Amino acid sequence: MNHIEPTSPPAHTELMFQGIGVSKGIAVGAAFVFNRDTVLVEDAPVSEDDVESELARFHLAIERSEKELAKIATVTEQKIGHVYSDIFTAQIMILHDRYLLDTVERRIRAEHKRAGAIVGEEISRYQQLMLASNESLFRERADDIQDLKERIIRNLSDGQLLSRIPENAVVVSKMLTPADVILFSRQNMLGCATESGGLTSHAALICQSLGIPMVVGVRNVEEKISSGDRVALDGYVGRLILNPSPSTLQQVERKLKRRRSAAAATEKLVGKVTRTRCGKRIYTFSNIDFKEELPMCEKSGSDGVGLFRSEMLFIAHGKLPDEDEQFEYYMELAHTLAPKPLTVRLFDVGGDKLLYSSYKEQNPNLGWRGVRILLDVPEILEQQLRALIRANIHGNIELMLPMISSMEEIRAVKKTIHRLKTDLRKEKALPSESLTLGVMIEVPSAVELIDDIAKEVDFVSIGTNDLIQYTLAVDRNNDVVQNLYNKFHPAVVRMVARVVKSVKKHKRRVAMCGEMASDPLAVPLLLGLGLEELSMTSASLLDIKKTIASTRLADARMLAKECLSRSTASEIEHLLKHFHSD
Repeated sequence: MNHIEPTSPPAHTELMFQGIGVSKGIAVGAAFVFNRDTVLVEDAPVSEDDVESELARFHLAIERSEKELAKIATVTEQKIGHVYSDIFTAQIMILHDRYLLDTVERRIRAEHKRAGAIVGEEISRYQQLMLASNESLFRERADDIQDLKERIIRNLSDGQLLSRIPENAVVVSKMLTPADVILFSRQNMLGCATESGGLTSHAALICQSLGIPMVVGVRNVEEKISSGDRVALDGYVGRLILNPSPSTLQQVERKLKRRRSAAAATEKLVGKVTRTRCGKRIYTFSNIDFKEELPMCEKSGSDGVGLFRSEMLFIAHGKLPDEDEQFEYYMELAHTLAPKPLTVRLFDVGGDKLLYSSYKEQNPNLGWRGVRILLDVPEILEQQLRALIRANIHGNIELMLPMISSMEEIRAVKKTIHRLKTDLRKEKALPSESLTLGVMIEVPSAVELIDDIAKEVDFVSIGTNDLIQYTLAVDRNNDVVQNLYNKFHPAVVRMVARVVKSVKKHKRRVAMCGEMASDPLAVPLLLGLGLEELSMTSASLLDIKKTIASTRLADARMLAKECLSRSTASEIEHLLKHFHSD
């Protein structure tokens, strides 16, 4: 909850920390620095006579960890519903993972090492795989795994879990797990600032649902702030201020009033159909990575899910989920959304995501990834397709193929779909004959083939993040050339225009699901180019709806025509800023 307390003049110099706001809101109060206790791992060897007692100690720690997580899951469900409590249910499932349990038991017997050391090593292997990824979504899940690892090791040594903090505090820490947020919220935590985490971390999602402001990416904050220090937290701009001056507090107070007023006006758009100022219907969808985001979709007035990144299921299971596990997950998603659409991108693994091979590629972004893996390892493709086809009982599931670069890839997947539908029909497990198929437009070769692609599929969705990267030959995760990664580069704008024009000519749907769709500066240009479906993070939806509602299509088309005639990104950006300032 947003909260401002009266405060006396600061005793020390004001100091500002910049991070990333991942949960909106403003809070002022006393800081509580939460230092995660270092979990000590015993390194003394286990004698032959003590092996069985060490195994018993390990199983008791698993049992205690499960009881803790079950309690936290119950509190979570009471506060914000079962969708979020499933975060902890998933951790409990890992505690019962047969491979993990068998590996730890086998190693205790064979190596005579303490359970804590082995648990740390085994869970850290998977954690390191996630942390090594350039994809922030995978790195953010590492915090969940860290919590589970620490929980087991702490229970092996009978350590105590910190579950209470001072009332009405702003928590400052290197990291906060979802369990920390739930437990601390019971003491009316006003807000939190962390060094790690991200927009789609589970901790951030829970803060959003609870209305607790959160800022992540705040560097070295624990070294500068002590418990009891007065701080001001701004989740809108990602700022933490130590010892805010009276004038700063006045600015914060005024900003909070403005934000509340603006939020009240914008939230009126939630239940309304999104239309331009001249009345044209525009569809705004959510990009999601897991079912815990569905409440935010509804809260933001989303028209459905325009992109579900299904590879996140790897993180939940730590391995390829089988057909039935996938079926149940897709069923829950589709049922919750129905009749709104659920657009599922098939597993886009490889590149900077999880690899199926131990071979280290020289340039993974140009290597074995996306649909290439799906076609080379058909059991992965077939399991996922069967699960999705079976789950389509409401007819609202749409399939989307990642990283398409040739017609052969599309036709190969379509051939597999046809065969699987025939098999499921014989098994009387085919709920619907119709199945909507689309592709991601992410590489220049797909743009060149767009007329042929449009004849072959039901819709296309432009993934601007990779399209910009591959068109401009700029690795978007490379700091050295990051300044060259520009969504307003004339080549990118013209590619988007070409795709939209060609797909509409063939009377197919065209959408955009890249970050460009969530930029209010870009939206009038996209509308002018003819886009009528935009998909983005739920947190961006209301701002984009507001931008759409204030835009006339005739003006947007003139803007798009002018932008297409420009030869530099700076010229295009200048036109867009001028359009918004009018």
